[in-house]
Amino acid sequence: MKYLIVNGDDLGASRGINRGILEAHRCGILTSTSLLVNAAESEEAAQLSRMLPVMSVGLHADLRNELKAAAGPRRLREALWAQVVRFEELMGRPPTHLDAHHNVHRDPRALPCFLDVAREYGFPLREHSPVRYFSKFYGRWAGESHLEQISVENLARMLETKIKDGITELSCHPGYVDPNYSTGYASERETELRTRCDPLIRRVLAEQSIRLASYRDLGRLMVIA
Repeated sequence: MKYLIVNGDDLGASRGINRGILEAHRCGILTSTSLLVNAAESEEAAQLSRMLPVMSVGLHADLRNELKAAAGPRRLREALWAQVVRFEELMGRPPTHLDAHHNVHRDPRALPCFLDVAREYGFPLREHSPVRYFSKFYGRWAGESHLEQISVENLARMLETKIKDGITELSCHPGYVDPNYSTGYASERETELRTRCDPLIRRVLAEQSIRLASYRDLGRLMVIA
């Protein structure tokens, strides 16, 4: 069987991103999201996402400042744990999964901390769990926008050719442009949102026998898969 978790990163970064992620869940194929707990709109994001109990919400940990400051292992671990605690304060429960803003968990200085926290809490950590991570749905590189990469046609092709048996996470960044949030990935978010909500994508999922799932389902799916 093919199971697909569609995860929207950056929840909490701005009101436009919050709105886009929730719309992608209500009207499209998004099943999961990851929350920035110390961002400008984290509290709004938590409040809104609590009204969507089917959507899994994980921690989008941000350790960029600590890594820039060359913090040691103890400080990195403390910062990560603090974000787990902050998540529980906002959401009233632990995260369903763990990943990192700009994938900083890949940094050799940070990875041991992420692995330790994931083990102690029982979180699935992106790229370090039975869930295969697919990151090619992204519309900007080398300083240039590539909307063709996040088009309906290209996502359909990816679903037809790249999603294999087992459980796959497809990451995405839907949202609306927000004048109060400065980011190099802006108009691309709106294209991603339209693509996620296009009826063709659900038809392709059905044709390819791909079932949507979320990180809430992971324990059950591991038994089935």
